Amino acid sequence: MLITSRSNSLARQVRGLRHPKERHSSGLFLIEGIRHVGEAVEAAKTGLKYIQLEFICYSPGLLTSEFANQLIQDQIALGTPCHSFSNEVFASLADKENPQGILAVARQNKADLSTIQPGDFPWLVALVAPQDPGNIGTILRTIDAVGASGLLLLDNSADPYHLSSVRASMGALFWHPVIRASFDEFAVWVKSHRYSVYGTSAHASMDYRLVNHYFRPLVLLMGSEKEGLSAGQAAVCQQMIRLPMQGRASSLNLAVATGIMLYEIYKKVTAFDKMSS
Repeated sequence: MLITSRSNSLARQVRGLRHPKERHSSGLFLIEGIRHVGEAVEAAKTGLKYIQLEFICYSPGLLTSEFANQLIQDQIALGTPCHSFSNEVFASLADKENPQGILAVARQNKADLSTIQPGDFPWLVALVAPQDPGNIGTILRTIDAVGASGLLLLDNSADPYHLSSVRASMGALFWHPVIRASFDEFAVWVKSHRYSVYGTSAHASMDYRLVNHYFRPLVLLMGSEKEGLSAGQAAVCQQMIRLPMQGRASSLNLAVATGIMLYEIYKKVTAFDKMSS
């Protein structure tokens, strides 16, 4: 049945998920666009607990992609609820202008630190109170690119299920755990699980390029965009590292700085693995 009314209850529910309060209360979030929905479907097929599809919305009049139409048919055959909307109503659901004609609603992953063990998650990134959801998604994408294990969001973090984060992650959100915790919980957890913690600071004496080896299991700990790591937060780190700055800028964008560090760690751990094999 084609839904043609903007006041339809399902349409109102989907539109509501653009707002943080509704995402928090329902435990659901939006995935918009062909590539992103396709990645969510692939991750769900594997049985990964990081993504659970609830239903798919699409507009037959907007959906011109053969891949997307086949995806809809496959999901209908598997029993996933797929709801069709008129072009006008679908446009009211979508966040982007000129929508591609498909979006999905999925359930948020509610895992906590107790589910993370060093044997399964040897390389993690922890962010202290990140405020830009786009940065969170971009960092998740880089985590996936280098083969790291997951992301920890500490203290008062932006929503990793914000549409900007979902889009920026390019599907990495569906393949890796995103765990929210307080810094105090994190400090107890890393000590009890014997993770090596590497933190960054503009005032650290060690240039990141001079670190000879990163010992796993490890956590790369990045401070807040505004204040960096406090003295108390730095105290949980086995090593503090700085990214050298030559110009007038006093700091780098969080996602850029994290990306530089992740690729440096990737280079060092890959070299160590080759020597050990």
